[in-house]
Amino acid sequence: MRRVLFSQRMLAFHALVLVIVPAFIWLGFWQLDRWELRSASVDLQQGNLAADPVPVAELTAVGADVDPDDRWRSVRALGTWDTEHEILLRNRDGSGGVGFHVLTPLVTEEGPALLVNRGWIRRGETALDTPEIPPAPAGTVEVTGRIHFSETEENTGLRNRDDLPEGQLLMADVPMIAGELPYPVYGGYAELTAQDPVPDPAPERIEVRELDSGMSLSYAVQWWVFTLVAVGGWVFLVRREVRDAREAEAEAAGPGDPDGPADAPAAVGAGPGGDAG
Repeated sequence: MRRVLFSQRMLAFHALVLVIVPAFIWLGFWQLDRWELRSASVDLQQGNLAADPVPVAELTAVGADVDPDDRWRSVRALGTWDTEHEILLRNRDGSGGVGFHVLTPLVTEEGPALLVNRGWIRRGETALDTPEIPPAPAGTVEVTGRIHFSETEENTGLRNRDDLPEGQLLMADVPMIAGELPYPVYGGYAELTAQDPVPDPAPERIEVRELDSGMSLSYAVQWWVFTLVAVGGWVFLVRREVRDAREAEAEAAGPGDPDGPADAPAAVGAGPGGDAG
């Protein structure tokens, strides 16, 4: 049996099992870690969305970005819109397809401005057209919005380009935008959820993209099931090889009885007394 189990073919199969079983186990734990991280993000989002609004200065400051643990929390601010320095963020999804987000500075009564994403508008006839933007209310307004950290190449995969029409960007890079404004700017930006007075018309409000934990937990279970299948297949093949080898040895030995011939012929002409007749 040793010769069968350590044949060249079986050694290759043993090696394959030794590679894929630890790999499948590791992939299962990797997916489990991803599920735990995503579940933590879901809990953070739901908890922050449910929290009461706080003054914007409690969650950010000039020259400081928003803490990731504070993302989606509601902030409120009082100030006036600066539409002269309004920016359109390109390639943003809305109910009518791909369009723009309107990013408008709100100069607060405390002094610094808060960049506020007022919502989605349709694109123009071509990708390079600047569409008509619904005007922001004049005078002092009170706004509430979900706070977000600045968009960067690392967290969006985007990169602002120099060949875009004036006043258009691909991402809300707050430090870069702040460098072009004549007043200090809070870190991060807010997605508008309410304002007083309410303008009409107004950009379409941005819906929350609720996170979910995904399929990582089921993927982890699947990898561990694959592990059991691999081990079970290895056991099955080993047992089959041993059985086939035993059957082959039995066939090679041929029929017979180790105590003597089974059908030995009687002595020719022997009578009852043992003498030849």
